[in-house]
Amino acid sequence: MSSLSYLEAIVVGLFQGVTELFPVSSLGHSVLVPALIGGRWAADLNVSLPESPYLAFIVGLHVATAAALLLFFWRDWVQIVTGFWTSLRHRRIETTGERLAWLMIAGTIPVGVCGLALEHTFRTTLGKPIPAAAFLVLNGALLYAGERLRRRRDDGIVVAGANPMTAGDVATGVDERLARTSLPQGALIGAAQTLALLPGISRSGVTMTAGLLRGLTHDEAARFSFLLATPVILAAGVLKLPDLFGPLGSGIGGQVLAGSVASFVSAYLAVRFLTTYFHTRTLTPFAIYCVVAGTGSLLWLTLR
Repeated sequence: MSSLSYLEAIVVGLFQGVTELFPVSSLGHSVLVPALIGGRWAADLNVSLPESPYLAFIVGLHVATAAALLLFFWRDWVQIVTGFWTSLRHRRIETTGERLAWLMIAGTIPVGVCGLALEHTFRTTLGKPIPAAAFLVLNGALLYAGERLRRRRDDGIVVAGANPMTAGDVATGVDERLARTSLPQGALIGAAQTLALLPGISRSGVTMTAGLLRGLTHDEAARFSFLLATPVILAAGVLKLPDLFGPLGSGIGGQVLAGSVASFVSAYLAVRFLTTYFHTRTLTPFAIYCVVAGTGSLLWLTLR
């Protein structure tokens, strides 16, 4: 891994920050981009090795991505952390902050347990270019199917709280509507993140799709997805940080820093764009991208 160049680190960092939040799979792109470029990139950046320095690098970048999310949603997290402590102190779940805190816990436990149990197996067996490309196609199909099912459900039905945000709406209003989600529904939406253990399946994409199918609007589903992702992404990064200070990170300290800065900036810009985009837009363009990119990658990798 000492041969990791600054260009590779910055490009991977930029992709990590954007694709972690766009519903197009960061792990899938981390596998496919080096394989499609080929040559030194394919040799240096291999995520499927049992003890992968590249994996330690890209998961370490998760800390920067999580930092961008924490900065963007800092008011929400102050409310959530405060709500957690007041809930414990008063033994209640009543306020918006208290309900959001327990929704985060309910939605995070399933992916945390599955990640610890299955991440290594899925990555080493499926973290290769052709499976990643196939799962990227599947990701696009899931996003499109979710949109179709949502539209079919909503045809002729008025869904409570499902009106699009107007210019006068604020984040507080979205949080209040999210807080009305039941804990079982929050756990179900959060459990969808476990599918993202498959390279090519997007964490934000499947979480948003699950949220839409449970009655959330696009902006509510996106916000809930980003809030749910923050502790998971941060925990994954923190667990891998010790690897970067050991043999796996030898000689790439500068590259890790450069990649982290790129990941932080791109993630912050991505979440800022997406929280506005999903006020009025859908997952369909991302579904089309995944199907086209995944199919193109499969053809390139199998026919070249």
